This record gives sequence, C-alpha cells and structure tokens, in this order.
Amino acid sequence: MGVEVCQACCLSALFQLTELLFALPTWPGLCVCGCLRENKTILVSESSLCVMMTVFCPMGSSSSRLFGTMAQALSSSSLTQPDPDLDEDQDLVEVEPEQLLRECEEALRRRPARPHRDLVQPKLLAPCSHQHNPSIRVLQWNILAQALGEGKDSFIRCPLEALSWHERKYQILEEILTYRPDIVCLQEVDHYYDTFQPIMARLGYHGNFLPKPWSPCLDVEHNNGPDGCALFYRRSRFHLHSTAHLRLSAMMLPTNQVAIAQTLRCLATGRQLCVAVTHLKARSGWERLRSAQGADLLQSLQGITTPGSGAGPGPIPLVVCGDFNAEPSEDVYRRFSSSPLGLSSAYKLLSGDGQTEPAYTSWKIRPSGESCSTLDYIWYSERALRVEALLDIPTEQQIGPNRLPSYHYPSDHLALLCDISFREGPHRLL
Repeated sequence: MGVEVCQACCLSALFQLTELLFALPTWPGLCVCGCLRENKTILVSESSLCVMMTVFCPMGSSSSRLFGTMAQALSSSSLTQPDPDLDEDQDLVEVEPEQLLRECEEALRRRPARPHRDLVQPKLLAPCSHQHNPSIRVLQWNILAQALGEGKDSFIRCPLEALSWHERKYQILEEILTYRPDIVCLQEVDHYYDTFQPIMARLGYHGNFLPKPWSPCLDVEHNNGPDGCALFYRRSRFHLHSTAHLRLSAMMLPTNQVAIAQTLRCLATGRQLCVAVTHLKARSGWERLRSAQGADLLQSLQGITTPGSGAGPGPIPLVVCGDFNAEPSEDVYRRFSSSPLGLSSAYKLLSGDGQTEPAYTSWKIRPSGESCSTLDYIWYSERALRVEALLDIPTEQQIGPNRLPSYHYPSDHLALLCDISFREGPHRLL
C-alpha cells in the first residue's frame, strides 16, 4: 500500500480510508475515483484494490466566535481559549436556575412556546426511589451544531432566522433549565467553551468536552471550532472518580467519532455509576461502520465497568446516551440490546408492551426529502438500575408541518429524558 499525502492531510486521509472500507460492499476488481476538493491526492493500491481519493482540509474560518461568562455567554464578544490547567469550577458564584430561566423566557418572548411534554411513569413499573435512594435525572440531546445548522444541513422548511444562535442558545438552555437534569449528555456541541461550560458551571454542573478529531464544522466559514460530545453532572449529586476519552475505532483503525465515559460516585447512596455519551457515524450506507464503532465502544465500557480482582462486588451500573444515527433495525442496536453488559433502551418503556421504540426522535425536511427516524437512545443496566419516569414524545401536531428545527424547537433531534434509580438488594448486581 502506498500513500502520498501532505502531513496536514494525514488525519483526514486515515478517516476517509476507514470509512471507505466500511462503505464498499465488495472488494474484487474495485476501482473508485472521486474528487472531494482540489487538495492532495492519496493512492492506495493492493492486488485487487485500487482506490484514488482526493483528501481535503476543511479548516474554514473561525474569526467570528462567541465568548461567555454568565452574562457574556448569552451575548457576543471574542472567544478566549480554555486554560487546561485551570479548574473550571473554582471560586464559582452559582446562579439560581429560576433567574436564568426567566432570562431565557424574556429573550424568547417573540417565539412560539416549545411543545409541552409530560413526564410519564412506565406502565409496567412502580416507582421505588425514596429518601435514601433518590432518582437520578438523565438528559440526552443532539442539540444541532450551529455551524452545521446554518451552513451544511439545509433544513429547507426552517427559516434561517429560526437558526440564529442569538436566540437558539436560549431555547437550548430553556429546555435544560425546565427539567433540571442531574446528568446532561449532549452531541454536536460547538459552543462549549463560550456558552455551555461557563453557564452550566454556574448552575452547579461540572462539564467535560471531547471534540471530533476532524469536525465537519471546520469546513464552514465563520465556524466556532469543532463540534463534539459534552457530559455534565451536578456537583451536589456526584463525585467524579474517573474520566475516559474514547476515539472509536473500526477494524483497528481510528474513526472520526468519539465518546466520553465518566465513572461517578452518587453522594446520596455511595454507589458508583458509569455514564457515557457518544455520537456515531451519520448517513445511510454507513451501517457497518456504526456497528463496528458500537462494538468498540461496548468493549471499552466493559473494561471500564468491570472491577479488577477484589475491587468490588460486581460491574459498575452503566448509562449510555447518544445519537446512534441508527434505527432499531440496525446491527448496532442489536449489539447494544444483546451485549453482556445487560443494557436495555429506556424509551421502549413508553410503549404498551415495553418492547417498542418511539416512532421518531428526529424529524426533518432536507432537499433529499423528509426523514422521520428513531436515532437517539438512553441505554441503562437493566438489572442494576430501574426507570422511574420518561419525558414523552411530542405528537406530529405539536411538532408542526415544517418539522424540526423550527421557531419553537432549536434542534432536529428531540431531547430524551428519564429518571433512574439504583435497584435495591441483590438485583443491583449485573
């Protein structure tokens, strides 16, 4: 195999090759020639494989960025780069959630109200949380990267004004503030350091961010940097034990998708909980790559949650949140539902039989057509944790004819939210 590529393009070339391996169904006699940009060319040759690709460096422009403190994060000024040696939570003056929620509502007074959603108790379960085992509220949400929403995703029924960051950031914060989750898992975050980290820190959360190595946001002019996954937990509820940043692999090659896994100790119960957030490869045709990424993530989580010899009574309970970009019919879904980790999808419990996913978690209209899909999930260790309540899914009428995003909802994905608690007695062990 021979490769000719400039050093700046090596990372992109590796991602392109990894994805190509999973996108092509057969190898014999294959010859593919494509042109993505006018930059460097790489040539890969094997006895039965000849692939010529053009690799591009999507750097874009990042001259216009936003920076935030409690007040500045909701207005415009220049971005300051984070200091890796600075403790983001030190000497914080926390703000009351009600105060910030009122600010959000005031900023959004010209917009229609977002769809009303109820917390629903699963029909098949009775609540069991109590004073010494309070429920833990988990929010999962692909919030739509600002650079992608305005620059690449082409939501043809959504006016550009509805995607303005000046108001959309208030809508995202309003959703979070309304439900007051203990754990927040986000994807497509491209305003972490200037908006979410400073605001969430003052709301009492500790945050962690992992960008994609080669974010498509960087190919958009006036971008705000790469998008990635973010994980927040409430400092009053948890103590951080460990953090793992994971670059997902396929066929032992790194891909452009990532995950964060944090092991937390619940202060109310003293028990440990591992929480992971991820965002798998998008688009139709990449099913095999998503399956491989899921397998790699499961293997990593198995190592994180399985204690060493004499370290504890059993595996650490696990919650995995993510935009999997996969319908329940895909192989990656089957991998998770049948893994040795004993995971179950929380939102199945909204159905009458407790076995059926919602009809959609994302509903959008692009030039290629209308897409109504179930792509987002909250997986949990079924034998160690139980679901107390779930945020229901808006109806088609609530979503509206223009679908998502819109003036009344800031993302093309719906936020998922569930209350979980530790199971008591011997059932808590996996």
